[in-house]
This record gives sequence, structure tokens and C-alpha cells, in this order.
Amino acid sequence: MTQVSANIDTAFDVSSIRQRFPILDQQVHGKQLVYFDNAATTQKPDSVIRALSDYYENNNANIHRGIHALAEKATADFERTRSTVQQFINAKEVEEVIFTSGTTAGINLVANAYGRKFLNAGDEVIISTLEHHSNIVPWQLVCDEKGAVLKVIPIDDQGDLDMDAFRKLVSDKTKIVSVNHISNALGTINPVKEIVQISHEAGAVVLLDGAQAVAHVEVDVQELDCDFYAFSAHKLYGPTGVGVLYGKRKLLESMNPYQGGGEMIKEVTFEKTTFAELPYKFEAGTPNIADVVAFDAAIKFVNQLGSKKDILAYEQSLLDETTKRLKEIPGLRIIGEAKQKIGVVSFVLEGLHHFDIGMMLDAKGIAVRTGHHCTQPLMQRFGIEGTVRISFSIYNTLEEVDACIEGLKQIVAKWR
Repeated sequence: MTQVSANIDTAFDVSSIRQRFPILDQQVHGKQLVYFDNAATTQKPDSVIRALSDYYENNNANIHRGIHALAEKATADFERTRSTVQQFINAKEVEEVIFTSGTTAGINLVANAYGRKFLNAGDEVIISTLEHHSNIVPWQLVCDEKGAVLKVIPIDDQGDLDMDAFRKLVSDKTKIVSVNHISNALGTINPVKEIVQISHEAGAVVLLDGAQAVAHVEVDVQELDCDFYAFSAHKLYGPTGVGVLYGKRKLLESMNPYQGGGEMIKEVTFEKTTFAELPYKFEAGTPNIADVVAFDAAIKFVNQLGSKKDILAYEQSLLDETTKRLKEIPGLRIIGEAKQKIGVVSFVLEGLHHFDIGMMLDAKGIAVRTGHHCTQPLMQRFGIEGTVRISFSIYNTLEEVDACIEGLKQIVAKWR
């Protein structure tokens, strides 16, 4: 494998970072693993793995309702993560941080607890062509139920939102705008601050799907002034099954609970139930305690890396090199070359199905994502069924890019 990673000027030691991720030190099909599926989920550093194991080995207990030592320790660790998240996204109050099972759950919470209460027949909800299914289907369901209208912001051929079209879509009928901060399929970084401003001028609330953003760019919810922001731990080097919904206090307080059960109540009688204060109003039942506790270690790992600008710059250097070399392969077409992107590149190869390419790369130890990436309307916009998607993280290297490009060239030489 060609040694080229030294050509990247990086603010951190990638070799040392890779040593923090045990899973990367393995072979797949007799080849060194190259993990380029980070937009689907990131790998986990040793500190996260230790935190998860430590909880089950030493601190396992249900939280909030116990007075014994283990319960108090588990509760303190759980709530410490909430404070860490508050600081990480700069929420105004810790009570504005709601734990969910992931981004999908956060969007569904808003669609049901806010949308079902405040949308009326004839009101309009705006999403975009770039959305993941989890930011399409919940709004379709609530619009169908309430008689509201779902409108879609178009994109150009590069994968950028048509902001002129968005401005024309927004009206006094617009009540909710829900768009992703960054596209999972194309890597497009959307002008979300401008979207929030335009939406607020029309009196609409804004939800941002931050699943692909939190690991790559700075997220300051107060600076963005968004009303809701949803993201998942597992795309931020944390465990699966944990997510965060940020919401402005006044909006969260105006919403009805999404689920009923233990923890989210103040008092229950057969005649009437009163609900707990924020954030517990939206956290019914026993939560995913262990993974929330381990999520704290993931955020601290990211914070220790330094500036998100440095992270983004390093991943951008991988993207630039990969994009340049992919364009040298005959018959290869890159889907989505937005003006601002994170380290995601999607492509199709003439004469070869994306599934087949993925399988052949896997045989070489290279993990990529293939398919429609839960963005079927976006694929239809480009007239394709799906793509091969390469997505980067801070532990990837130019040596791995080289291995992937060489693998693709071998596939083309043999099968086209």
C-alpha cells in the first residue's frame, strides 16, 4: 500500500487516534480492515467501551427512584451526561436536553407531540429533497392526520438546496420547517442558520436533523436559534440506542407527552394524571442507562481532539483526494458536489450495480455503504436506484483511500 498519509498536514496525531479504536486493528477476508462507512455509524474509542463495561460491572441500577448507593451513583452518572450534552451543543438550560433512542425518535417526538397538537387543516410543513426517510415519513403521517400540506425544497444538480425556491415556499401558512443540517447521502452542508432566520420571520418553528453534523462541525443551538435539534450518539463515537432532542423550553413545555408511563408523571390517579417537569416529561420508562452513561465518554473524547475546524479540515483533505482520484476512473459519476460538504462522496459506476461494487470492495476488506441510504426521493431526483457511499472519520488515512481507489480500479479492469 502506498504511503501517502504524510502528505496531509493535520492538527492531531491520526496514528495515535487509531490506536484508541480496537476494532480497526483487524483483518476482514484476510485483508486489513478499511472502514469507510462512518455516515452509517462511527466506531467506538476505548474510553467508551470501558465506560459501558464499567457501568454493568460496577454501577448497574435503575435511576432516579432509588435511594441506595448504586442507584444514586447511576443517577449521577446519567445526569452528568445530560450536562455534558448541554455544554456540547450550548443549550441554554440542561432541562432542554431530552434523551431519546436516536435521531429518528427525536423527530417522531416533535412530529407527534408538537405537530399533532399545533397543526391544523391547511397548515404547511416544509422539508427538503435531501431528507432521510426519518425526516419525511413522520411528517407525512402527521400531515395526513391533520389535513396539513407537506412541501419540499428542491435541490440543484450539485446537491445544494435551492434557497430561492425555499423563500417562495415559505408563507404565513408555514408552521414547521424540518431539514437536515448535513445530508447523509451527499454530505451537503445546508445553510441552516439562514433557513432558521427565514422560517422565524414567517412565524414557523424549525427542527434540524443533526445526525450527520455533530461529529464534524460545531453545533451551537443558541447561535443557530433553531427550535429543535435532534442527533444520535452512535454517529458521534458513542453507543447505539441513544439520541438527544434539544428543544427550547417554552416549546417543550407547550407540548403534550409523547409516551406515558413511569418517570414522566408527577401524580397519577384513575381520574387524572399530572406530568413531571422537563426533561422527564418526555422520558417515559427506564431509559438506556448504560449507553447514556457511556455517551459522556464519547463527547469527552471528541472534545479532547480539539477544534472541529481541524477535524473538518482533515476529513476534507481525505475527501478532496478521493474525489480527484475517483474522477480519473472511466465511467464513474459522482452524485452530489455541493459547494460545502463534509467527508462524504457518493458515486455510481456505469455497467456495475452499486451492490456488486460494495460486495467486491468488501472482499478486499473495504467497508462502504451501498443502496439508497434511506433517501429514495433523493435518488429519484438523480434518476438512480442508489449509490456507493464512502464516508470519512478522523481515524481514516490516505493509505486507506489509496487501497480503496486501487480496489475500484481492479474491479473496473475485471468487470467492465
